[in-house]
Amino acid sequence: MDYKYIEQLLDRYWRCETTLEEEQILRAFFQQEEIPAQLKQYQPLFSYEAVEKQVDVLGDDFDKKVLDIIGEEQPAKVITLRQRLMPLFRAAAIVAIFLTLGNAIQVSLNDDSNDAVPMAGIDKPTDGPSVAAAQTDTVKLELQQPTTDVASPIKQ
Repeated sequence: MDYKYIEQLLDRYWRCETTLEEEQILRAFFQQEEIPAQLKQYQPLFSYEAVEKQVDVLGDDFDKKVLDIIGEEQPAKVITLRQRLMPLFRAAAIVAIFLTLGNAIQVSLNDDSNDAVPMAGIDKPTDGPSVAAAQTDTVKLELQQPTTDVASPIKQ
């Protein structure tokens, strides 16, 4: 019997040029009991798939275990908009703190100089005592002045 076609298919198989149908023909050929001696060395390669299908079969308990694992879905964690924007809020708070501290330091350093730009709506005197100190001085002066007797309607 001439096995030229099988040898051609094997040559094409080694060059990875065979189609699925041609590979199926090779598998069917090598599952036969009578194979020529020169092609006998390739029989385990093509009969391996058929033999291993029968040997390595997973049991029904494996399918059940896998389906149980897949079926145990953990609930998806819901992330609110507030949680998504929390890093942005933190960054904005840090920037606000730095700006506030920087402004406070700048004002405290420029407070003694007369070159400071006055803030709108605030009249700050540049010379003389403060208003609070002036008011306390007048109160003290009033208390220290002698009182004049004024005729009181109640006689003693």
